[in-house]
Amino acid sequence: MTIQTIYAEKTVSVTDVRKNPCQYFIEEPVAVLSNNKTAGYMVSKDMFESMLELIDSKLIQAKFRLSKDRLKELAVLNEEYLLSASDDDLNEFIE
Repeated sequence: MTIQTIYAEKTVSVTDVRKNPCQYFIEEPVAVLSNNKTAGYMVSKDMFESMLELIDSKLIQAKFRLSKDRLKELAVLNEEYLLSASDDDLNEFIE
């Protein structure tokens, strides 16, 4: 049996998040579980911005902030993928 630490007081299943994701963007982190394992965390816009400010204040470069050049590179790759995608590939996406 594996023991896992969850860094949030509230948890929600991936299935419930899919039904109404906006209700879980609250002022505290919410652990999203998939098969009873933490798949990720959801935080509100304000909390995320506060986290970035804290990281910046500690002079730590956030790894998830992409440079302008990397964003351009990803945009080109995504465009290439979308243009080469078949109808079957695109039908996987559901709103």
